[in-house]
Amino acid sequence: MNNFRSKLRGLGCPEVEVNSLKRKMTCDQYPAKNVKKPKKAEVNYLPPHAQGETSESLEKERIELLSEVMKRDNSRMVAQKMDKTFSLRREEIVKEAPAISDFMKRWPALFSEVQICEEFKRITTVSLESTFLARLDQCTPKLMALTLSKGGAAGLRMRQIKDMLLQDNTVEKRREIAICCLIVYLGEKEEDLFKQYSDEEELNADLAMQIMKIAIIGDGPATIIVEGSKILERIDVARSCALMMGVIYALNLTYPKQLKFTFEVFQKLCLELDGQKASSKVMNLKFGIF
Repeated sequence: MNNFRSKLRGLGCPEVEVNSLKRKMTCDQYPAKNVKKPKKAEVNYLPPHAQGETSESLEKERIELLSEVMKRDNSRMVAQKMDKTFSLRREEIVKEAPAISDFMKRWPALFSEVQICEEFKRITTVSLESTFLARLDQCTPKLMALTLSKGGAAGLRMRQIKDMLLQDNTVEKRREIAICCLIVYLGEKEEDLFKQYSDEEELNADLAMQIMKIAIIGDGPATIIVEGSKILERIDVARSCALMMGVIYALNLTYPKQLKFTFEVFQKLCLELDGQKASSKVMNLKFGIF
């Protein structure tokens, strides 16, 4: 394997080259330090540039994209340029790990529901929203049945959440309640993922304090927040969870430690990415509801 990786490095394979000692800073020139590699079943973690393209030529495309995204009814051209500059975007995200606010200025076209889903598909080859919501709908009846068997404070809380269906039994509400019950069942806290606000002003005042959160104003739509920046707004809660996964993959972020089981379920059960390797808690849940 050592010789194979050496050959790949010689051919300029980005995923191998990024971890070579000469590519690291002087203070980080140790083989095991700051190793960049796929950790969430990414298929295209750090792809090479297309034949005939260089970082300089793709940077020109990125600059053109800044003006294209400002034009009305121009989604087709934007999509073409986003697809073409994918390798440049991944190189920047993986190698440089820029601040989210800076990256939003350089790549504003990425931060839409459509392009987050497209970026996720480029990275994993999986359709984000359709896969996530279909699997969630599939497991919801059995997950709701678990609320009757769970005891203690967690069981009580799950039954309180389930009772919300008496007031609103729409598809969107059922999905939201299923996700909330899932979080409690896994022994984690809903407030670590969702935060309720009374109005937009309260949200804006608290924005800088949030690292990774789904904000909900009253009974209205949700907003995805990462590093104090609003990434996507005005989406329902279940879709916001799917799109949060898209944002995490697109920006190469790690899962919050306090929600590691919830995001593991989102990845391995709802999106079927590396589902054969999971923690015992998640595997037990898989056998129980799927």
